[in-house]
Amino acid sequence: MIYKGSFGVAKCIARRIHTSPGARAAANMSKFDEGVPLPYEKLKKNLGIVKKRLNRPMTLSEKVLYSHLDDPKGQDIERGVSYLRLRPDRVAMQDATAQMAMLQFISSGLPKVAVPSTIHCDHLIEAKTGGKEDLARAITTNKEVYDFLASAGAKYGVGFWKPGSGIIHQIILENYGFPGLLMIGTDSHTPNGGGLGGLCIGVGGADAVDVMADIPWELKCPQVIGVNLTGSLSGWTSPKDVILKVAGILTVKGGTGAIVEYHGPGVESISCTGMATICNMGAEIGATTSVFPYGGRMRKYLQATGRSDIAAEADKYQDVITPDKGAPYDKVIDINLSELEPHVNGPFTPDLAHPISKLGENARKAGWPMDIKVSLIGSCTNSSYEDMGRVASIAKEAMKNGLKSKTEFHVTPGSEQIRATIERDGIAQTLREFGGTVLANACGPCIGQWARSDVKKGEKNTIVTSYNRNFTGRNDANPATHCFVTSPELVAALALAGTLDFDPRTQKLKTADGKEIKLSEPHADELPSRGFDAGENTYQAPPKDGSGLSVNVSPSSDRLQLLAPFSKWEGKDLEDLLLLMKIKGKCTTDHISAAGPWLKYRGHLDNISNNLFIGAINIENNEANKIKNVLTGEWGAVPDVARNYKSQGKGWVAVGDDNYGEGSSREHAALEPRHLGARAIIVKSFARIHETNLKKQGVLPLTFANPSDYDKINPGDKISLLGLAGLAPGKPVDCVIKHSNGKSTQIKLNHSFNEGQIKWFRAGSALNFMKETKS
Repeated sequence: MIYKGSFGVAKCIARRIHTSPGARAAANMSKFDEGVPLPYEKLKKNLGIVKKRLNRPMTLSEKVLYSHLDDPKGQDIERGVSYLRLRPDRVAMQDATAQMAMLQFISSGLPKVAVPSTIHCDHLIEAKTGGKEDLARAITTNKEVYDFLASAGAKYGVGFWKPGSGIIHQIILENYGFPGLLMIGTDSHTPNGGGLGGLCIGVGGADAVDVMADIPWELKCPQVIGVNLTGSLSGWTSPKDVILKVAGILTVKGGTGAIVEYHGPGVESISCTGMATICNMGAEIGATTSVFPYGGRMRKYLQATGRSDIAAEADKYQDVITPDKGAPYDKVIDINLSELEPHVNGPFTPDLAHPISKLGENARKAGWPMDIKVSLIGSCTNSSYEDMGRVASIAKEAMKNGLKSKTEFHVTPGSEQIRATIERDGIAQTLREFGGTVLANACGPCIGQWARSDVKKGEKNTIVTSYNRNFTGRNDANPATHCFVTSPELVAALALAGTLDFDPRTQKLKTADGKEIKLSEPHADELPSRGFDAGENTYQAPPKDGSGLSVNVSPSSDRLQLLAPFSKWEGKDLEDLLLLMKIKGKCTTDHISAAGPWLKYRGHLDNISNNLFIGAINIENNEANKIKNVLTGEWGAVPDVARNYKSQGKGWVAVGDDNYGEGSSREHAALEPRHLGARAIIVKSFARIHETNLKKQGVLPLTFANPSDYDKINPGDKISLLGLAGLAPGKPVDCVIKHSNGKSTQIKLNHSFNEGQIKWFRAGSALNFMKETKS
């Protein structure tokens, strides 16, 4: 790699982050985006055009979204129907997804990104012993990848946040978020930014490339689910309980195709970072994104993070960043915060909601392990100063009575700024004395980057986290780990009890001398009274002109691989496709493309394809990663069989159940099947991001017109997809299932392609089509 002063922890072009109030003079979008002003004037103008057309009150979601339309005068606008062409304000990429996004951008041949964009190194740091040691090991282990991302950022005008900076979503909230922002991010928890009044939407890397290449970004016009909040939060109830309750109501797919918009008098009882927690975990209900209206708590947070000028501008444009009275919602959920009980959700799915008063009873009935092995707080969802302070208040009281955590206790600061501030204010030391290990400012165990050693794989056990996602094997690659998601406060309380059967509101803890104590309600400052401590230098700004820089990828690298274009559609029907596997039950992107140790191959498509479908359950034998090769009659690992089919020139399909591809925005779950020969994925229903990712890579995402037709496809069948020359929006695809007994069954398959997306399919991928049109 040729790059002057390759990646390092603190290089000469790094800027120190100052977050004291009044640090910035001009109302730019951020302190790092010189000459890029806040877009409020443009948004107000566009909004005026759209309001005249709609002639009705508008929700906040509509205001922010429609004011970013590429053509506000001519764009067709119908919720749930129209495909909007949008101009987002910025792009954010975490390091695991940024590798493939930047590789795709490089292959486009464009000289520089068209909108402010950033890369955040948070996914590749494995939690093992502690923050300092784990970070140092990651920098050595991932040097090739970090150097690639730093140099690619420098060449193409992308800001680079070094490992140790913190988790992408917290960095965005602290530095880039603002009310009215439209941002796309290559991570499913990008909606975290809704806590600061922006529409921040998780996408795949190919969507990010479109925006960075100055191509309007497409999004199916979402419906709007309103959540009307009344009352106020108090006691053991926290912002996390709002989304845990909503997840229980809507389930993991209830928000699909919709933006969740919180409103009502209860909003002002929630801190800005608490709002971010709620929006962050909206990804678990399939929502396009979630958002809160601008108000006093956001103003305080902007001021505390050195953005008083943005707060002043937001005050002037409140009509753009708050909903109209009487705005129409497609559905409304009412939640009285004063009556909301603390919740714990899980295991194995984030929508299995238990009020804390029922958790122990429900766990015993289900036969879940009652003893808690590990308790974890932090992550992108719950690592604010307020979160850490409330846990510290519990820990201090417990230790005064001789009590400490009965479980392993891990703490993940969300950012370098949070880490430095809780160290300065003694909170980190309190958590260590409580029994905690402070991990690196990174995703860590939340995404499977956890070198866990206290249990063996296959051993049933329970962990409790303040994270957002708890699918099977998500945190530690152990399918027998029962992960429960809750607030940081309840994680601490349950860690003191050591069991799921504990409600700190009503039950007491026994001290070593036999005394019984009832924990006081947690409390903490919303924001640090002494201001935030910026901590270490962690930001690398791109030079004004990076055209003379080079980014080289070694052909022998096992971590990085330049991309070759996928082949174009042959112009004919896809006949006699082999059925690679019929998947039983839940199939998330973690099942399709596992994380954990596989994260190191995110920049090498061929190597990471060796994890294709290894977590999915084959309906033929109820096993994972074991399918029959219909060409040889032998059983083998899924990636091996797929590679064999590809080597024989045989295209294939996979068949799945409901909400296929839920979870992470991981576009590798679409790239890998395409790379190994998939032509179509046929399921009962898709999660939004994954369906788009498949389209972008030239794979046909098809759904059964009659969901019960899932039962008509059996292992060993061949699939023919007919009439593809006439593929058109709203027109079903004819499918012939050729059974192994010689009989055939005809069914109809639906799709959601629009005219532009059909061009992606014909070109072989969206990137192919972009190159054709740009040349």
